[in-house]
Amino acid sequence: MINAYSANGTITTLAPADALQQLPENIVWIDLVHPTAQEDSYVEGLLGIQVPTRDDLKDIEPSSRLYIEKGAVFMTASLVWRADSNSPELTDIAFILAGSRLVTVRYAEPKSFQLFIAALGRNSDDLRDGPTMLARLLETIADRTAEVLEHAVDHIDKLSIDIFRDRGKRRPPQFLEGKLADIAEFHRLVSKVRDSLNSLSRLLAFLMNVPLIHDDMSDKNLCQTVAHDVTTLSEHAAFIASNIAFLLDASLGLINVEQNSIIKIFSIASVVFLPPTLVASIYGMNFKYMPELDWHLGYPLAILGMLLSAIIPFFFFRWKGWL
Repeated sequence: MINAYSANGTITTLAPADALQQLPENIVWIDLVHPTAQEDSYVEGLLGIQVPTRDDLKDIEPSSRLYIEKGAVFMTASLVWRADSNSPELTDIAFILAGSRLVTVRYAEPKSFQLFIAALGRNSDDLRDGPTMLARLLETIADRTAEVLEHAVDHIDKLSIDIFRDRGKRRPPQFLEGKLADIAEFHRLVSKVRDSLNSLSRLLAFLMNVPLIHDDMSDKNLCQTVAHDVTTLSEHAAFIASNIAFLLDASLGLINVEQNSIIKIFSIASVVFLPPTLVASIYGMNFKYMPELDWHLGYPLAILGMLLSAIIPFFFFRWKGWL
């Protein structure tokens, strides 16, 4: 699908069947969403550029993601999408500055694009051309990334409270093992965000040296602001990642403590019942001459001896604080 946006925020859907030979002058952004090969060729014919394919976007070499060809600026960034789900992913999106127009090629629908498109009508006075449109779009992407990290921090704080509350109460290891899945989920999200921020940082460093941006003080200042925000968000994401690592280590440590407590109970139980077992083993021997066998009180005394041999170690361990 090809969506064309004008400077005043109006949207037009283009199709190869329209057979347009030239784009209207007021079109400043062309957004290709899940484009077909025919739609790619159609846009290439209108703008005189080569539109990257899905395979081209997956290339991780910096020289293949950031370059200038025939006066057009080609940039590829990895953005987080499905951040609100249990399986966040990275999607590669191409940003192309072809003269005064911006072209984006994407095979996913990140929320940042939805937010930017929804606000086009309100910010139409500031969106005079493609470079400005790109700078504002990158600003929205940074704001959306900050929102994702903010939500992650809130959930991690709640997770921390769940893990460390009621420390005086003994909880089964299954409770903490269930929290490990939540920790892994947030670790995956923050990792994706950090990869996205690194990608945006490289894109912005390249973009600010492009003449279309460098020669326009307004766009350059906005890109510098977004670059500073991305750097700050990267540092914040690293801090969140360290907190997640601490939660993981703490959860594993608490699981070990709980398991050791269970093993300690079994060890103490075996030690407590070892003396009675010894007494019972002695009087279970089949020797012919055992004086206690002729005692009238031999049986109750043996039972009493077994009870005392179990009770005394129990109270001794309790006095030592081992129970």
